[in-house]
Amino acid sequence: MSKATKRKHVAKEVLDDYVVPDPNQQIVKILGGRGNNLHEVETSDGKKFLVSMPSKFRKSVWIKRGDFVIVDPIEEGNKVCAEMVHILYGKQIKYLKNEGLWPLAFADKASTDEKADDKQINSNVCEKNINGVSEDEEDRDEDYDDEDDDDLFVNPNHQKTTYYVESQSSDNSDNEE
Repeated sequence: MSKATKRKHVAKEVLDDYVVPDPNQQIVKILGGRGNNLHEVETSDGKKFLVSMPSKFRKSVWIKRGDFVIVDPIEEGNKVCAEMVHILYGKQIKYLKNEGLWPLAFADKASTDEKADDKQINSNVCEKNINGVSEDEEDRDEDYDDEDDDDLFVNPNHQKTTYYVESQSSDNSDNEE
């Protein structure tokens, strides 16, 4: 199997599969990357530890701070206590909430994030005036009219070209004489 085909199948698996964690697996929140495909995570209990990203996810799936993953514990791990099994996206999180498998500690954070997004959308809608243009856009247009172009970036690696334009009036005056 080529690398491109493998990446395609991994991406399809991550996005389309609805996975339920096994009894020994748990859902954790990513706190940040620590390098060498290690990520710091936090459980619903507040316990923090490192997890490793398996090679099948590397260079094909990216995760960021605040994402949720299902991890499988590693017994021999001292610092690295688990390995990622599945990366959870919005549809999978909704499915787990409907099944009642989502940790309550994460449910509060997820619902406040959704409410914050809704408030942002509502505030953007409320800012629209009758003309369909927001007040911020009108202010930006007015500010642009007042500005000069003197402070624009000039690339010092290019030679400045000077254009000479002869006016038509000087040609006409020469012809009349």
